[in-house]
Amino acid sequence: MQLRIIFRLLVLSVGVGSLILTGCTQENTSNPTDNTQASSPTSVAETTAQPSPPTPVPTTPATPTPNKAPDVVYVPTPEVVVNKMLELAKVTKDDVIYDLGSGDGRIVITAAQKFGARKGVGIEIDPKLVKQSQENAKKAGVSDRVDFRQQDLFTTDLREATVVTLYLLPELNVKLRPKLFKELKPGTRIVSHDFDMGDWKPEKVVKVKGDAREHTVYFWTIPQQVPENLR
Repeated sequence: MQLRIIFRLLVLSVGVGSLILTGCTQENTSNPTDNTQASSPTSVAETTAQPSPPTPVPTTPATPTPNKAPDVVYVPTPEVVVNKMLELAKVTKDDVIYDLGSGDGRIVITAAQKFGARKGVGIEIDPKLVKQSQENAKKAGVSDRVDFRQQDLFTTDLREATVVTLYLLPELNVKLRPKLFKELKPGTRIVSHDFDMGDWKPEKVVKVKGDAREHTVYFWTIPQQVPENLR
């Protein structure tokens, strides 16, 4: 009998304790002042719904930019001077003409169209002028015989040329001179609008009357042996 009474007291004791502990747990988790409740379910949903910003995609320019700025400002050579330069160089159907600083392409195009040059190459660092030259060649119907390249004239390979035309500046002509002697074959003709080659004396100098002023055209031929003072 005593054992049954003790057993009942133990069961009642455990049950009451469980009820008391359960009540405490529910009360603590439902406490509105509990600091663990930092945000409502709605605010969490809104935070996770925020889209992350798109990663920027790098773009490549369509047209390659030149490595350096032009050495001279482009000034068109009048057509009367273009014709005189090509006449002085005696351009024929056998010639390959390189125009260094070709601008809108007029010298190369005239050489192919009017003088029948086998091939013309324009070297120009400004991509806009290269594009304009290509369009001008197409209009003139000589696109199959001319080529315009966006290049630095000081790094262009000139060995193919039989005629070279220039409209640069005196100091650039002098700077270019060693390259001309090194790469061009003896007999290659060189014609420059308005500016000479320093100590390299021209074989011919011709004055050309333009609409606004008088122009000067200089003519040289690459010699078999380069003089000592020009090396």
